[in-house]
Amino acid sequence: MKDKNITEWEKIRTETGPDLTLFTARFDWVRNPRNAHILKATVLESPDWTNIVALTPENKIVVVRQYRFGIEESSTELPAGIIEPKETSQEAAIRELREETGYASDEWEYLGYVKPNPAFLNNRCHHWLAKNVIKQSEQEPDEGEDLVVGEMSMDEIKMEILEGRCRDSLSFSALAHVYDLSEILKNATRHNPLP
Repeated sequence: MKDKNITEWEKIRTETGPDLTLFTARFDWVRNPRNAHILKATVLESPDWTNIVALTPENKIVVVRQYRFGIEESSTELPAGIIEPKETSQEAAIRELREETGYASDEWEYLGYVKPNPAFLNNRCHHWLAKNVIKQSEQEPDEGEDLVVGEMSMDEIKMEILEGRCRDSLSFSALAHVYDLSEILKNATRHNPLP
């Protein structure tokens, strides 16, 4: 792989598509450098996101359970949200943790970022670790949120994964910066195969 260079695709033109609330569609006409064919690529433009591994003094992980429209069922996930304009990823993490859960911390560590799906998304998801979080306020969920907040041990999180209630890839990515998930993720599909 080292010796093989990837040639950039020439962008011929761009057209703004519809505003989809969480995303704005963009259509790019690009030329394939391998065969010169032109194709229309769809890109969903989105602000960056953040998610938080929030650990209590007892080493429990703060999680939220919420209904997800895409899969039409509830999902156990880490607190997360969109980074607002002029907000740093840490400021967004602090705000999202407080709004979604009522928890807060003075001990924050940046865990890095991932690109959620570079095939058609242009954003990043920043992972944060908050240590010694404590419940300081009531939740302040957004209009479109209905969240149940809980604290789980890593063993309980593993059961959520094995039993299919926690399958959010961005939560996995953040948790993998703090815990070794290799065995549990390998076993997850064996315990909960596709129908």
